[in-house]
Amino acid sequence: MKMSGGPGSMNIKLSLIIVGAAIAFGTLYYTQNLVNKLQQREQEIVKLYASSLEFIVNTESPNTDLTFIFQNVVQRIDFPLILTDDKDQINSTESGIGYRNISIDPKLNNNEVKRFLDENVKQLSKQHSPIFVKSNGQIIQKIYFGDSDIILQLRYYPYLQILFAVLFLIVAYASFSYVKRSEQGNIWVGMSKETAHQLGTPISSLMGWNEMLRLNYKNQDKVLDISDEVNSDLVRLSKITKRFSKIGSIPELKNNSPYETIEHVINYFQRRLPQLGKNVDITLKGEKDLSVKLNAELFEWVIENLIKNALDAIENKKGEISFFVSSSKKNVEIEVSDNGKGIDHKSRTDIFRPGYSTKRRGWGLGLSLSKRIIEDYHKGKIFVKQSTINEGTTFKIILNKSEIS
Repeated sequence: MKMSGGPGSMNIKLSLIIVGAAIAFGTLYYTQNLVNKLQQREQEIVKLYASSLEFIVNTESPNTDLTFIFQNVVQRIDFPLILTDDKDQINSTESGIGYRNISIDPKLNNNEVKRFLDENVKQLSKQHSPIFVKSNGQIIQKIYFGDSDIILQLRYYPYLQILFAVLFLIVAYASFSYVKRSEQGNIWVGMSKETAHQLGTPISSLMGWNEMLRLNYKNQDKVLDISDEVNSDLVRLSKITKRFSKIGSIPELKNNSPYETIEHVINYFQRRLPQLGKNVDITLKGEKDLSVKLNAELFEWVIENLIKNALDAIENKKGEISFFVSSSKKNVEIEVSDNGKGIDHKSRTDIFRPGYSTKRRGWGLGLSLSKRIIEDYHKGKIFVKQSTINEGTTFKIILNKSEIS
């Protein structure tokens, strides 16, 4: 996983756009299909109404019961409708006999109502062709009708939905871009701090060894001892370079003893604690013969970050940092405890976030990298098991056990 965007990021964005467009057009198609079906239903009602009027006109019996027609046809009309003669003249404007579902201002007189309805006839004719009422093959009436409220709502609903979706995507994208830029800034700042943090210990040691060489240049045995320590720090600097070069690539995992790897890191720190001005005991206990799939260089980095964070947390007192290695049926568990100032409950998740820091040094990127190394590269877990303010913190690492080959 790379820090910068690339083809993968572009593919994801393009896929999201395609999926969003498919959903939008799918919604539009489905809604328009419903609208068409409703329009057909309403047109059938108008045709039935026209047939009913033809029946009334052509019936020869004056005592024909028209209750069924009015209850089952006329009462079902819930959309605008205007009845005219063959010359588009409104049959009657009094009591609404010639129209249905048309809102008329009660202050208008008959002439004004007629003009208003004539204008509505023109508008309705643009929506649908009129249905004719015939008698003996001649057009005697016309029925103009429009869409019901539910059709109008359904017609415009998908466009409103798409509009709100686009606005939401714009706001979400702007917010995501801001968060991403902020996070990238935190990562670069954290990387700078972590680089300085990593280089600080060996450089301080080399400066100390250099001073000791100046003081003991005539003592050949002492010079040889110091030379070994200088070489150890140079090896460490080389390791740091390799660690940063592995970020973004898939590391090679081999069967290794976590106990021995931790012991190696502890030995390095114990020889340099006096130079760091720390009065701290670092201890290691537990099972020595356990094996897990490790990249030793990256796992050492995790252990160093945990030790450095513990050293930063221990202030003005006798410090203790303890490692305990144990096993369960399928896992190897490592607990790292200190007697530092502790972590408040709400910050226990944030400490693994890139750029998060509660002090001027440390916790900028170290724990974030540690989490990535353990969880992404080694498929394990790392978390704060427990922490008490002014008493200390315990981190726990869980790795999958493997057989020694």
